[in-house]
Amino acid sequence: MTRSTTPRPRAAADGPTQPDGSPWPVPPPGGYRLDDLLRLDLPARAELIDGSLVLPFPQQEFHAVTTDLLLYALREAAPGGLRARRQTAVVLSEHTAPVPDVIVVRTDGTGDDGDTDSTGGTDGAERRSYPADGVALAVEVVSPDSRERDRETKPFKYARARIPHYWRVEMSGPDNLPVVHTYVLDVLTFGYVPTGVHRDRLRVDVPFPVTVDLTEIERM
Repeated sequence: MTRSTTPRPRAAADGPTQPDGSPWPVPPPGGYRLDDLLRLDLPARAELIDGSLVLPFPQQEFHAVTTDLLLYALREAAPGGLRARRQTAVVLSEHTAPVPDVIVVRTDGTGDDGDTDSTGGTDGAERRSYPADGVALAVEVVSPDSRERDRETKPFKYARARIPHYWRVEMSGPDNLPVVHTYVLDVLTFGYVPTGVHRDRLRVDVPFPVTVDLTEIERM
């Protein structure tokens, strides 16, 4: 049986053009797929949500520094069998592959191990995606352009994909410090249940014990 394929994006012959005069690409029938996300020449951190490509805005300093702070802390604290990764696509379906700011992946065969990844990634420096069942934690740092996605769309999809832990990080207060909202998956409803709101210091025991001085971003 021959598997049908979706036509690749094509450029519109007429209509609005990009600043350089080239036409905007026309999405394929049925929307973009994972292989389009991995194949097309897109900006770093481009995401695939329900068949639509979401292109990133330039990062604010708060977003970049907070991501670094959490990534390094998680890498330092992660036990054997878990690794922290930055801004790598998580494959939820053929038409949805968001890019969390930080993820923690398992190294038991569903996460980092093996020669190739059926979702299109490869091991080591060339790897570009992970399957959802290999992800233990997804972290999103909220930006002005991503508020609705990070607060509503992504946690719903992460929970449906059974990612057990989710952190949402917001900028708060006169000093613009990060506040971390932590959630755990309810296995009966496949929705997230809040487990804490962390200001100044993040201290949790799951998915593994880690403590982060959130005021450290003032010195980074």
